[in-house]
Amino acid sequence: MNGMFLSVVAFIVAIGVLVTVHEYGHFWVARRLGIKVLRFSIGFGRPLWKRTFGKDETELVIAALPLGGYVKMLDEREGEVDAAELTRAFNRQTVKTRIAVVVAGPAANFLFAIVVYWAMFVTGVPGLKPVVGEVTPASYAAEAGILAGDEILAVAGEATPTWEATVLALLDAGLDGLDTVGLTIRDAGGQERHLQAHFQTPDELLKKGGVLEKFGVGPWQPPAVIESLVEGGAGERAGLLPGDQVVRADDVTISNWGQWVDFVRERPGREIAVQVLRNGETAGLTITPDSTIEKGREIGRIGAYVQLPSEEQRATMRVVVRHGPLKAIPEALDRTWEVTTLTLRTLWKMVSGRASVENLSGPITIARYAGQSAAIGLATFLGFLGIVSVSLGVLNLLPVPVLDGGHLLFYLVELVKGSPVTDAVQMVGQKIGILLLLALMTLAFYNDLIRLLD
Repeated sequence: MNGMFLSVVAFIVAIGVLVTVHEYGHFWVARRLGIKVLRFSIGFGRPLWKRTFGKDETELVIAALPLGGYVKMLDEREGEVDAAELTRAFNRQTVKTRIAVVVAGPAANFLFAIVVYWAMFVTGVPGLKPVVGEVTPASYAAEAGILAGDEILAVAGEATPTWEATVLALLDAGLDGLDTVGLTIRDAGGQERHLQAHFQTPDELLKKGGVLEKFGVGPWQPPAVIESLVEGGAGERAGLLPGDQVVRADDVTISNWGQWVDFVRERPGREIAVQVLRNGETAGLTITPDSTIEKGREIGRIGAYVQLPSEEQRATMRVVVRHGPLKAIPEALDRTWEVTTLTLRTLWKMVSGRASVENLSGPITIARYAGQSAAIGLATFLGFLGIVSVSLGVLNLLPVPVLDGGHLLFYLVELVKGSPVTDAVQMVGQKIGILLLLALMTLAFYNDLIRLLD
């Protein structure tokens, strides 16, 4: 399936499911507390599909813009209400009832995250062992003593069976403000050693870019062994042969295929002194990469394809984290709590200027991740749904007017002072909330576009 098409479909499915869950939380609690619901809409704008159901003839709508939804309840502030139904109007309910209805939406997202994480752990979470392929010179990882071929077993005492767990553990350490992080490492020979990574500033891993990139490690990749060559390409012209393994280029040791590709891309039209292993012996070549334009940037290419590792080699790098139905319950609760606290702490670091706002993502990036996770498999897509569901729950609880958290703030003030917040104050708050949301959405879209152009 075309990558863009898959991303769009996965995004619509994910947002549709998560918005439905959120709005159903509001709907379910409102109905149970005797409030009349007029409309349950998935999406905004022009209705594409509409049905009525129940004794109240509630409208179920699927609308054109799939970026949210709403539950419209009977309310005197939005129109005249029949005297016989005044007791069922939302604005006539006690403040505690209104709080319950507002909180129900985000709560449904957290409950949904627990369910999908439980399903993810029961079905098994595939991943790659955190075996280091390359270490960036003079990086935090290099200064700590991590070497290519090492497997990262734990970060700050947290077990790291996969690269995903490693990234989360490093991010957690950064959010905790640690300037020294303990690491447990196992080398290719099976020997374990304990290292310490020291950071110049505690928030270093929260800056722009990937956590692993800033830490200074890259996942294991296949060695730079040539599978085949493009006829007439720079590699063939220079004398490269299938089976050659590139081990050195301009006095730089080449440990994997990704490093070799990056090295070539940065040197269009420039001679490269290359050493290869050929039939157990070292041979020297001089290669001048051809120049080509990619996304408006000049890059080098030699016309060579990598020899993929054998199935046996790939199997040694794979790991599946799986739990039984009962053991998966506390694991799901822990994962939901971990993602919730990571989200809140990351937001606080952004607000306080200690984490880059360039890490903020909008719908374009979310769609790309949705497509990528769906392509990998069910467990990965469930993990994606869990993260976005938690994020949706957290964001909606922020004390920003027009969001659930803003309404909740007004109701809590009403609970304390004994009377509702005035309409004028609510109107000002809603205007401020709309401006904040527009600013946030603009920044997220800008970050998305920058990522597309990079």
